[in-house]
Amino acid sequence: MRNDSHLCGKTVMKLGFWPKCPVMAILHNTYARHNFAGVAHQPHRSCHSFSPPICALYSFYHLPQRTTSVFTFLFLGVVVLLVGWAIAKYNSLITLRNQTANGWKQIDVQLKRRHDLIPNLINTVKGQMQFEQDTLEKVIQARNAATTATGVADAAAKENVLTGALSKLFALVENYPNLKSNENVKQLQEELTSTENKISFSRQFYNDIATRFNIAQQTFPGNLIAGMFKFVTAELFEISDAAERAVPTVDLNLKR
Repeated sequence: MRNDSHLCGKTVMKLGFWPKCPVMAILHNTYARHNFAGVAHQPHRSCHSFSPPICALYSFYHLPQRTTSVFTFLFLGVVVLLVGWAIAKYNSLITLRNQTANGWKQIDVQLKRRHDLIPNLINTVKGQMQFEQDTLEKVIQARNAATTATGVADAAAKENVLTGALSKLFALVENYPNLKSNENVKQLQEELTSTENKISFSRQFYNDIATRFNIAQQTFPGNLIAGMFKFVTAELFEISDAAERAVPTVDLNLKR
């Protein structure tokens, strides 16, 4: 009998119920003979006529039935919380992605404005800068390359080259008094300088929001949602050369 009871206990621990347990089969028949079938789910009301081990065994048998609903509600609650968190995290990533895209559009508008101003500047100064054709050609080549950039990183690299070429052109203009006094040249230089400042502010905003977007994707547990929905990290618009970080200074004073 001891071995059978021990085997029965193992059956309970492994299976969680008593269908194949011979002890519970006997116990159930005994309850039926004593007309306790109507209170089978309340063993504490009818166990007094049985030995304490049998009462404890029958109570343990019905324990999962009393606690099933509690565990079900807990499980459903956890599932609801997880689904709600996943939806909120996905929406936050979508918001950051759209803000990043909008930040890049602001930069792109200013870059196109600069690309449109450069040909006008070249056409204005080339007549009096016949000995600076090499510099003018470099500006034109850099400008044409910048207009064909694809992606943020490629645009940043090509715009850096264009900024360097413009800096050299502005420095050479200082050696031509007639150009310095030319109203068209002065206006174009002012517009280019203003555009450079707008690009700088737009770049700062874009890099800030893009960094936030990347951090949200790379940190746990947000990386789980980002990987599941295949979010891609945003490229930063960076200045690669330290020498190109200086904003070109144009002296528009007519006095030498």
